[in-house]
Amino acid sequence: MKKKAPNTHRELELLDALRRLGGAARNSDLVNVLGVSEETVRRTIKSLSKAGTIERVHGGAYLAGAQGDPGFFRRISQHADEKRLIAAHTAKMARDQMTVFLDVGSTTAFVAEELRRASRLTVVSNSIGVVQTLAGINGNRVHLLGGELQSDERGTFGHVAQRQLQRYAFDLAILSTDAISDSKGFLYYSPAEADLATVVAGQADHVVMAAAHFKFGNMAPYVGPDPRLVHALVTDAAPKGAMAKSFDSWGIDVQVAKAGGSDAA
Repeated sequence: MKKKAPNTHRELELLDALRRLGGAARNSDLVNVLGVSEETVRRTIKSLSKAGTIERVHGGAYLAGAQGDPGFFRRISQHADEKRLIAAHTAKMARDQMTVFLDVGSTTAFVAEELRRASRLTVVSNSIGVVQTLAGINGNRVHLLGGELQSDERGTFGHVAQRQLQRYAFDLAILSTDAISDSKGFLYYSPAEADLATVVAGQADHVVMAAAHFKFGNMAPYVGPDPRLVHALVTDAAPKGAMAKSFDSWGIDVQVAKAGGSDAA
């Protein structure tokens, strides 16, 4: 039987970083933690994946057999092109020195990457990934909310997080959603996520939902923020019929992100 080759120094460093990041991380997080190129991270991940030590997903990796649910990384790998398009459009709404909130959604993770171009932001988030992406960049001040850590979402939730949110006055809040109903508005699979989004919407001057078009007409059990508190929806295809009428009645500015530019619906 062929003897397994020992891990290289770089592989051991990456494995240690994954453990410190909760068992899973995006490539960009590992680049920041290890101080190496993205190509080096990808090459090391590929090697460890072949050995069965870690599992690869689009844009990230997680420890094989890790207790943390890799569901977030599977979600972030789905419809990645649409999410990047939406993120690039949404990030343009942020201005230097703004106070901005980003939640734990997979689309807002892409928004955080785009916001690395902004300067001196005050960023508040319940997302471990968002904080890792924006901390120490361009004079940003970054705050991670306390509360109960939910490993499947890589974020904090609950009473403590909501109470801390009420201390902030946000210029801009960028939120995600699991489903959008033409009668009930923005819906979530998690009651904790629905509650947190509702609190945030009441603390922000401008509330933006970033959601791909396939969420139109989907259903989830928990109602989020009053849609009349949401100022804009950034998506990748214009809503039609009853959905379009509902956005209009709620006063939501629907903005369709397009490659190389953007247009309002």
